[in-house]
Amino acid sequence: MLPAIISPSVLASDFGQLTAECKRMIKNGAEWLHMDVMDGHFVPNITMGPPILTCVHKAIPDIFMDCHMMVANPIQWVDDVADAGGALYCFHIEATSDPLSVINKIRTRNMQVGVAISPDTPSTAITDEVAEAADMLLVMTVHPGRGGQKFIERCVPKVAELRARFPNKNIEVDGGVGPKTIDVCAEAGSNVIVAGTAIFSAQDAAEVIRQLKASVMTAQAKAAGKA
Repeated sequence: MLPAIISPSVLASDFGQLTAECKRMIKNGAEWLHMDVMDGHFVPNITMGPPILTCVHKAIPDIFMDCHMMVANPIQWVDDVADAGGALYCFHIEATSDPLSVINKIRTRNMQVGVAISPDTPSTAITDEVAEAADMLLVMTVHPGRGGQKFIERCVPKVAELRARFPNKNIEVDGGVGPKTIDVCAEAGSNVIVAGTAIFSAQDAAEVIRQLKASVMTAQAKAAGKA
């Protein structure tokens, strides 16, 4: 059974207290921290970059930074993110015509590899060859570029299609995920859950993380019983 991993989206944190916010998430049960890197080209927004990742990693050396690279030229930033302490480098399939070269570059820097698709991209855009070379597949359930958007449920079947093809691969969902939307994601086969506002703005972040993780584990147990 794949691990149930909760990766709070740091985009929803108080950036003025960034390292404290990251430590709070880890203390409350998060395994990963989801770092949204936007370049103003692939998406019309600019967020954090390698200098900020470096500061977070320096303050929390054992942090697992799940770096979601919403950038126009993903191969360009591999070395900088690796040097900054990134643990997983997830790039968008839409941003490159040669995803295997990007994957190979990421591997040379000893980071895990993620491949993401936006809401209007079919899951079949991730070929078997690309998926097998990656560690994680990310299905966006909002349009990349800004936090706080409403969950797009039509994206969920893409999770199920990828899970059917790749039963042993980590599959992440990102965008509008919280206690009200987690069940459909988990039942479709996602085991890595990104949630921003739902966790960072909660009165009890630990309880929300526990709920999200429990939903994934319940869905996995149900699926295993049907197998």
